[in-house]
Amino acid sequence: MSGLWADLADLVLPADCAGCRERRPGLRHGVCPACVAALDELRPRAVRPSPAPPGLPSCVALGPYAGPLRAALLAYKEDGRHGLARPLGALLAEVVAAAVGEARPLALVPVPDTAAAARSRYGDHLDRLARHCAARLNRGGWSVRVRRPLRALPRPDSLTLDSAGRAAAAEAAFQPRSTGPNRGRGASAAPVVVLLDDIVTTGVTLAAASRVLTTAGWAPGVAAVLAATEKRRQL
Repeated sequence: MSGLWADLADLVLPADCAGCRERRPGLRHGVCPACVAALDELRPRAVRPSPAPPGLPSCVALGPYAGPLRAALLAYKEDGRHGLARPLGALLAEVVAAAVGEARPLALVPVPDTAAAARSRYGDHLDRLARHCAARLNRGGWSVRVRRPLRALPRPDSLTLDSAGRAAAAEAAFQPRSTGPNRGRGASAAPVVVLLDDIVTTGVTLAAASRVLTTAGWAPGVAAVLAATEKRRQL
């Protein structure tokens, strides 16, 4: 994660840390040194919800949806801290690189926000992350483009739904906007399609997006996310 501290240091400086939410006298960065260190220790790993929904591609996450990573994502998505898009996009680039394994042509496909969610967040939050992710990978010698072949249809906010509700909403959540490079071309000629999201919980959203993409010729080779929720043990 070389350069992560420099990315965070360039942010407009709020009064509290985006990672731990503590107010610190003289704080000069969007994320305090302790939270930067915690983020720097995270390593991408394969994750799989259980049970996994049909159509879910293999998925790699930076870390669990907890601690500074969770707080930074919430600050970015819900509190309007848009300056976090660059360092979070850089972290997502680490996940993509680990998921794909070696530099090769990539098509990054972010799961789109609904129009209502994009309005409330002053723009599609994942599209911003995808653009910063692609820029970081391109600077590292990869050949990467962000593609937007999916259209999100109106659906309830996933935060208000249980697992059954998420599954039902996801089934009719997306429409294709265009046919893709995997239709009518050899697999070797097409870029690897990487499906991007910020958080994976049950996997139903990624699976639904993947099924629509596959039908349209954009079959994802892998999904890359920043955080994965972990099931709580029943006591």
